[in-house]
Amino acid sequence: MTKQNDEPNRPTDDREQAIAPASGRGKASKAFLALALLVGAAGITYTMLAPGAEAVAEVCEPSVPVVEAMAPHARGEVAAVNVHSVPRLPPEMEFTGPDGEPLTLEDFAGRTVLVNFWATWCAPCREEMPALNVVQTEFGGDDFEVVAINVDTRNLDKPRAWLEEHGIHDLRYFAENDGVLLQTLQRSGHVVGLPTTVIFGPQNCELAILRGYADWTSDDAFQLLREALSGTRGSS
Repeated sequence: MTKQNDEPNRPTDDREQAIAPASGRGKASKAFLALALLVGAAGITYTMLAPGAEAVAEVCEPSVPVVEAMAPHARGEVAAVNVHSVPRLPPEMEFTGPDGEPLTLEDFAGRTVLVNFWATWCAPCREEMPALNVVQTEFGGDDFEVVAINVDTRNLDKPRAWLEEHGIHDLRYFAENDGVLLQTLQRSGHVVGLPTTVIFGPQNCELAILRGYADWTSDDAFQLLREALSGTRGSS
């Protein structure tokens, strides 16, 4: 089990108090202008869906109908999947591919990707792997891939050997064995334990997350994945 890096009830220091928002229309306007410039400098444009709703990055707008289609199908065996109300920008993710080549999510742009974080010491992770292999067999192609990222940090020959021993032949091997990616995802709140699965759309936008185990070969899971793929294959 991984460890959260939450810092509840952290006291506010003097510097934080010094930069706390001040009251007054003039100061608020300046703060709003500074925020707008910061967003513009980052090259990210947001559209408000409705008053009080989450903002969606412009690049993620094509995935809005996809999450709306997915949401009713997060039920039964995949009821614990959290489909986002709006698609969101992904966390920073760097890992290696089958030949040790460096990869990021951008290398999968244009595809729907199911990213699973697993380790050989994690029993429910091991239980999921044959099902994820079936998912790759069923849905895999130019527009979809299961990217199962191994996060073992010791005995690094073991994960490949375990996959081979258990007939997991349709999943390409991805890994991040330095612990950096897992720590990043813990800080962002994505990972509180293993397994964790995140579904990304073809614009590399995050559509849904599951913290824990699911039966990915169930009818419920297959229907959810069909809806996720509607962004690349058209409505099912």
